[in-house]
Amino acid sequence: MPEAIGAGDNRDEALESARDVLADALLTYPERDMDLPEPTARKRGLVPVALPAQVAAKLALWQAWRASGISKSELARRLGLGEGEARRILDPDHLTILPRLEAALQALGKQLIVGVSAA
Repeated sequence: MPEAIGAGDNRDEALESARDVLADALLTYPERDMDLPEPTARKRGLVPVALPAQVAAKLALWQAWRASGISKSELARRLGLGEGEARRILDPDHLTILPRLEAALQALGKQLIVGVSAA
């Protein structure tokens, strides 16, 4: 991503920097009302960078909501919440508990899948 430029004195620092700048860059997409970019295919010599779990879940929810075409009011209705709470759930800067994220994704016909891999 051209918006995500990081560096480090060693591999661990470079990966930590990459994770931070990638998260920061992707979090600008909802602010700019833009679809998230498609992930890059794995190529030789490239190292995958995992986002912080909260950021990944929030961005996945935001993208699913955007693709659904429903309003924030409709999402709130589906969740049995006020519109202000639905706005906070969709806000990438607002911390949302996992069950609430899962419920919002389910209301959009999606499910959250968590994976673990070696660091």
